[in-house]
Parts: sequence; structure tokens; C-alpha cells
Amino acid sequence: MNQSAYYRNKVIWITGASSGIGENLAQQLASYGAYLILSSRNQSKLEGLKATLFNSEAHLVLPLDLCAIENTSIYTDKIIAKYGRLDILINNGGVSQRASANDTNMEVNRQLMEVNFFGNIALAKAVLPIFRAQNSGQFLVVSSIAGKFGFHLRSIYSASKAALVGYYESLAMEEAPNGINVTLAFPGKINTPISKSALTGSGHAHGAMDHNQATGMPVEECVRLMLLALSQRKREVLIGGKELLAVFLKRFFPRLFWKLIPKQPAT
Repeated sequence: MNQSAYYRNKVIWITGASSGIGENLAQQLASYGAYLILSSRNQSKLEGLKATLFNSEAHLVLPLDLCAIENTSIYTDKIIAKYGRLDILINNGGVSQRASANDTNMEVNRQLMEVNFFGNIALAKAVLPIFRAQNSGQFLVVSSIAGKFGFHLRSIYSASKAALVGYYESLAMEEAPNGINVTLAFPGKINTPISKSALTGSGHAHGAMDHNQATGMPVEECVRLMLLALSQRKREVLIGGKELLAVFLKRFFPRLFWKLIPKQPAT
């Protein structure tokens, strides 16, 4: 089955939809004929994105702040009221880090965990009853290559992305009998503006486009590979360039990994 046929008429909720990977996910999925729920903190950007999408009136803008999620039924009730079902949750929203562990305030550590982990799983728990009632549903969870190993200036970011792996691997095993599937995506260096909004140790935006992002894989190709893996119901997919070799080095040649990786530039 081709991509267009797989996603046509599916109801898909995307977090972090206002920029980067999330924005391109919306563009590609809309072109395939999916019905989209677009979420992030920036309502004006979401509205602007919706207006550019194919079949724009079929999509729903649903602003939310992953750092301040309380009553999740506010969101799921709106989705079910409009579409009557939900087929896929793409948990893509998150924030990165550009500071050493020593220089990162505890408030920033907590903020990143709240956004990248607790906000993420809060939405998963919100949609599980819907998926269970349908006896079907898929999660696409955007972790990071930093979820496979720690790296310079990424201590709490790496921790939050690794935490997602443990949570969703457990959830996948528990929910498989209920027709629910989980795909974990591990992007490496992707050409998105994620470094600009990454937090410094004091909680301010990094505000710069890192060389690693600027020279990374085009976001369109990253998203194409994510959606291919999701349609094939893969458990996980590594996406990027030569930086992905580090994952295999750590697994099979750990001494070489610990010799080479600390020498790589952080940005």
C-alpha cells in the first residue's frame, strides 16, 4: 500500500505542528488526504498553517501547552465531537537544550521533562481509552538520537528522550492485544529550527541555528521516512546521516564509541 492510500481519511493529531518536523508532517499528511488536528502553543502559526493545507476546512486547530496540561478531556472531547474517532497520535512537540549539566538550573531541568516527557505521556493516556474502544490506534513518538546516548550540552534533553523510549516500549507491549501500535522515531541531524528555541541553562532561547541543524537532512526527507515507518508499523526508525553510526558503535564497539563521540562538536 502506498503512502497516500494508507493515510487517506485517517484522523491524525500532531503536536509541535507549528514548525519544523511537525509542520512538514502536517503538509505531507494533508496532501495524502488525512484529517489533521494541529497542536502547539502558537495558535496564529497553526491557523496560518491550516490555511495553506490541502482541504484546509477539514482540519482542526487545537492549541495546547505541553508544559501546562491538566484536563486532557478538553482536547479529546473536541476531537471526537468533530471526527468521531482518532486513528493516530503523533507526539512530536518538545524543546531542546544547549547548556551543560552544571550550568542548567533545576527549573529548566523540570521544564524540559514536563514538556518532553510528562506532557507527551499525558496525551498518550488521554487517547488510550479512545484507541481501546476502537480496538485500533497508532502512536508515532518522536524521540531523538540523543535518546540513544548522552551528548554534550544535552543532559536533560537526552534524559527526557530516553525516558520516552522506556515508557512507550512498555506501553507497546501492554497495548498490543488491544490493536494499538507504537513507532518510535530517532531523528539525528535534521534541518529544522529546533536549535533556535533550545533552552540555555537559565531558560532563555539559544536563538541560533546550529551548524549541525543547518547541514542536516532535509526535513521533508526525514518526515517521509517517519511516515513510511509508521505505515509499516515499525517499532522504531533511525533517521539521519552518518551520525547514526554512533548508535551502532555504542552497541557493538563501546570502547571506540567513548573514544570518538566526546570529540564531536556539540552544535
